[in-house]
Amino acid sequence: MALSVPRAMSKGVVMTVPALVLTVSVAAVFLFFLLSSLSSCSCPSQPSSTPANKVRNVDVGSSDSSRGNGFLATRKEDVDWVKSQIQANGLHMQENVLRKGINPRTRAQQLEDLRQFKGISHYEGPDSNNHTAFPCPGELLVEEHHSNYGEPWAGGRDVYEFLAQAIQLRPDSQVLEIGCGTLRVGLHFIRYLNPEHFHCLERDELSLMAAFRYELPAQGLLHKRPLIVKGEDMDFSKFGSGVTYDLIYASAVFLHMPDKLVWIGLERLTSKLKPYDGRIYVSHNIKFCSRLGGEECTKRLTSLGLEYLGKHTHDSILFNHYEIWFEFRRSKI
Repeated sequence: MALSVPRAMSKGVVMTVPALVLTVSVAAVFLFFLLSSLSSCSCPSQPSSTPANKVRNVDVGSSDSSRGNGFLATRKEDVDWVKSQIQANGLHMQENVLRKGINPRTRAQQLEDLRQFKGISHYEGPDSNNHTAFPCPGELLVEEHHSNYGEPWAGGRDVYEFLAQAIQLRPDSQVLEIGCGTLRVGLHFIRYLNPEHFHCLERDELSLMAAFRYELPAQGLLHKRPLIVKGEDMDFSKFGSGVTYDLIYASAVFLHMPDKLVWIGLERLTSKLKPYDGRIYVSHNIKFCSRLGGEECTKRLTSLGLEYLGKHTHDSILFNHYEIWFEFRRSKI
């Protein structure tokens, strides 16, 4: 039986099935190349305001951002696991008092015991140090230097995780810390980065001794050969002229320095920062900038080739504390 075709349809364009398939295929290929060209754009990223728990659109707790490049960040499921283990074992925080096998001591008491008794088992006589590869001062062995900061030693991990995710840290990244102290933060970078990729400028001699004579050997990180230099007045000449950094950071350092010296340091650091992709992070405040006034500060930064990108807040994983960080990048070569 013949089918009647409406008059309106009979005047339309008739397309065969092969022609339709060919048209769709050509359109799909064109769309593929268009999207590829857009995704490979090397234009510098534009500054944007970022929420407290995100930096450059990288979720703090996501497995993609924390595992994809080998960097192991603390995730929500990790925290949930710890909580479940504490609950499963029926654990509650107890008072730290004398009990079998445990004798709570302050660091001062530990140091006195070490000097007086030298430990439960020890070598005697003039050759006693021949059995110790790298004799360490007692003050370092009892970790007195862990109390040199206004925050718990464990907070170094918080700083590391924030910065590592902020720049999408890779093992081959080049990192410079201004004022690394006793490596409260630096140890985590050194452990993750390739050998010789962590650099630091530190002025305090006791902090440097704690880093070299205790922290690096105790953590098994001597083979990483970090470049840690004693110096002050923002003198970075000993790091060489060939290296450029993916990350330069100062944690609670600039607020203790004269504004003039901070600006001198920024001027010297600009050429050592990778253009566009490299970042400078400064914690707590940027009064060296705000004291000039917003417009004058922007002019000063621009003259150095730096651009202010924004402020970020990062929460601690272990204690009720947060840190504020200010982000800068090198805007021109």
